[in-house]
Amino acid sequence: MTAPDSAPVLRPRLPSPLQPLDDERFARRGLTLLLKRDDLIHPDLPGNKWRKLSLNLRAAAGRPLLTFGGAYSNHLRATAAAGRLLGFPTLGVVRGHELAGQALNPSLAQCAADGMRLVFIDRSTYRRKHEPETLGHILDEAAAQHGYSASDLYVVPEGGSNSLAVQGCTELGRELHGAADVVAVACGTGGTLAGLAAGLAPDQSALGVPVLKGGFLDTEIRRLQTEALGAPTPNWRLDDRFHCGGYARTTPELDAFAEDFTRRHGLPVERLYVAKLLYALVTLAEEGAFRTGTRIAAVITGRPGPEAPHTP
Repeated sequence: MTAPDSAPVLRPRLPSPLQPLDDERFARRGLTLLLKRDDLIHPDLPGNKWRKLSLNLRAAAGRPLLTFGGAYSNHLRATAAAGRLLGFPTLGVVRGHELAGQALNPSLAQCAADGMRLVFIDRSTYRRKHEPETLGHILDEAAAQHGYSASDLYVVPEGGSNSLAVQGCTELGRELHGAADVVAVACGTGGTLAGLAAGLAPDQSALGVPVLKGGFLDTEIRRLQTEALGAPTPNWRLDDRFHCGGYARTTPELDAFAEDFTRRHGLPVERLYVAKLLYALVTLAEEGAFRTGTRIAAVITGRPGPEAPHTP
């Protein structure tokens, strides 16, 4: 089967808009804040989801696509939507075997409505999915449940971060040539930052704001860049201070910040990634982390949706 080009069917808005934002917290320090509105790329595959999936969709060539995620995974929803729009089967391996006997939450219900077949596995097995033997067992079981063999499946890792995703995200960096000095993005699995940094011009740098705690992303981003590009790039850094305790965790201060940002600028702020990114940039500006005259582009990777319940 010839690999289809999904772009004509999905009609993504590229390049995504770059919008200057008048915010005195930056202006009074001689800084310019720009919003790279990747959330406007596509209504069903916004932001880094389009960029990470586009080359994988072409490589899948219509085969059943299996991927992984938690109960509120943006990546699962985007993959399911792509399957519906392009007409290929999708399977989602969901962390949490106990969820199999419960009513689907809004996020998983949307996946199911878009045709994704859900496979629930226990959390211990899910944590070991990177081990070849465990992964093989998961694929065999998921495929058998739905009438496939494991060899039929095109497998995309959790969050969509693989070498093709990194290559797809390099275009984000190229779209910002000449427009910003520092480009900042919230990080989950690291694929977007890995590609973004590789696509930037030599006089630009990238800043990643991890939304999970654990300090593992530095090694993971270097691995992804090496697999996709041959070697890691030196033009990025991480600031691990803004995860608020981990994925889907928040604080009253972060919630208040997000609500205030929306009041100031009329932009609804997605909590799990975007709020932490913007909060980090305001904090760094107040700390004097950027030189006067710096143009900072914040990548808005998504918009509010059926998110996980926030845990203080």
